Formats: sequence, structure tokens, C-alpha cells
Amino acid sequence: MLSRDGYGETPFFNCDLRVVTFRIAVVPKECYRSFVAEDPGIYVEICVHSTVEEIWRRTQTPELHQQWDLRFTRIEYLPRGSESEPQRFLYSTRIGFGLKIEGEGESTGTRADVGGTRTSALSFWSKDSKSLIAKGSGYWKYVPTGTCVRFLTWYDYDARCGAIGRLFDRFAFRPLIGWATAWSFDRLRLWIEREIPPETAFRMALMHACARACVAFIWLWQGLIPKLMFPSADEKAMISSAGLSIELLPAIGAVEVALGILALLLWRWRPFFVINAMLMLGALLSVALQSPSYLFAAFNPVTLNLAMIMLSALGYLSASELPSAAHCLRQPPK
Repeated sequence: MLSRDGYGETPFFNCDLRVVTFRIAVVPKECYRSFVAEDPGIYVEICVHSTVEEIWRRTQTPELHQQWDLRFTRIEYLPRGSESEPQRFLYSTRIGFGLKIEGEGESTGTRADVGGTRTSALSFWSKDSKSLIAKGSGYWKYVPTGTCVRFLTWYDYDARCGAIGRLFDRFAFRPLIGWATAWSFDRLRLWIEREIPPETAFRMALMHACARACVAFIWLWQGLIPKLMFPSADEKAMISSAGLSIELLPAIGAVEVALGILALLLWRWRPFFVINAMLMLGALLSVALQSPSYLFAAFNPVTLNLAMIMLSALGYLSASELPSAAHCLRQPPK
């Protein structure tokens, strides 16, 4: 496989057979250029404030690895006769509806240099027809820098299902698995640096996603349905009670639609929830002062606005320490 992090030495890569071996060598430049131009693979790097030994332990121990890596549900090492033999392993990933994808792999070589850098190479394959990945190879590298450890990976694979599979892989699956790798690396960082268990980080991310999606949906619905598409008599009455022209109803709807879009675009911007809660509180007070009769209606601003405020609080609290793929490098430094 190819090292693309600028360190020069890399596990040997055979351009024709694409097979990783135990030998360490310098990859010919012609081979490197032709391969990268055709298929750059997936690269992810993150800086972790810890030691190489600790990161190695949490990434090379199956019981710990499967806790933080979103790509795997279970990883199991198989027995081997001696330390010199490649370490074979089984992996599986649940994909929902009681289904799972299974595969196999082996560690094809490890290397440590005098500077403390470690490299672990592996190959993997799957005979499961549900798996888009037929076979592949990659490596993990642990590079101490003095201030942190650069933990990085590069891997690539062959997609099954012919041209259709390769097309789906390029535009859908490959971006998704690349994101999952980066998100998992940041979840590992939070586990090591902040002592946030991976399962807690996942729950917080799920709560944040639900809160933000619900806030966005409510804004979009309130802007589109009762204001733009099917102007509501109640909406017009509340605007009139506030001393405003009903001609402003479409403009107000457009603003609410924009807020719904911003709720999604500003996914990692935590202050959005504070602003949203303040807007909801202000709107509730306005209705209470201008049109108090609507507070006692079957579907009223009290329940809607308080629900939005609570969703905002939930989103704000859950967003304090979230894993994010944006914290990782997705291209090797030049």
C-alpha cells in the first residue's frame, strides 16, 4: 500500500497485483503517480494528545476498536500458531432490519522506527454478497510530533457489482465510508483526550441530530404550509392583531423557511439553539400580548413554542462535545 503522508518509507505496493507484503520499501514514483491519479483511496488524519502506546492499544485491541469505529459492529481475532504469522480476524457490521455484513482480514505487517513511528498494514475481503467491498488493503500510522500523535489511515478497495457498483461507490458509498472513518477518529480522540465513552458520544450525536432535524422541520413546515402554500386565516389574524399588514405573511414565511435551512447548514454552530430559543420566547410573549385568545386554542403557540425551546435546550446541551469528521484531515499534508 502507499504512504501518502510525506514520510518516504511505506509498506511495499505492487502496482499490478495490489497486494501488500511484509517487506518495507520505497515506492517507485511512477507507480505512485499512476495509482494516485487513477484511484487516490481514502485518507484520514487526526491529531490526538496522547501517547503512541495508548492510541495503539485502543486501535489494535479488538474489544476496544469495535467500541469507537462506526464501520464495525464486531471484530474478532482468530488464533494463530506463532507471533510471526499474520493476525487473521473476522469483522461484521449491522446494517439494520436484522441484517449484517461479514468479512475477513489479516494484519500483513507492522513496523516501528527509532523515532517512535509505528505502522500497521492490513488487507481485508468479504465474500458476503451484501458487501459492496470485495477486497482491499490499507494501513494505520502513528507519528509522534512532540505536541501530539498524528494518527492517520489510508485504504482502498475494489467494489463488486461491476460498473453499477463502481458508480454507486464513487458517488455514494465511498464518501459515506470516508465520513464514517473521520467521524470515528474524532470519537476516538474524545475518548482518549476527554474520557467521553464512545457509546456516550454516539448518544449525544444522535440526540443532537434529532433535535436539530426537528427544529429545522418545524421552521420549514410553519413557513411553507400555513404562510406560503396555504395561507391560514389564523396567521393573518395574528399579524393584524400585531398592527402589521397581512401582505407581510409571505415574507414572514420566507424568513421561517430560511431559518429551517440555516438549522441544517449551521449543523456544528451551537449558538443557533440559543438564538432559536430566544426567537420562540419572543414570539410567545408577542402572541400573549397581542392575541391572548390563541393561547387557549386546540393547537396553540404555548405547546409549539415551548416544545421548540426544549428542543433547543436539548440540542445545545448535547452539542457540547460532539464527534465531527471536520476535525480530521481528508487529504495528506503537502
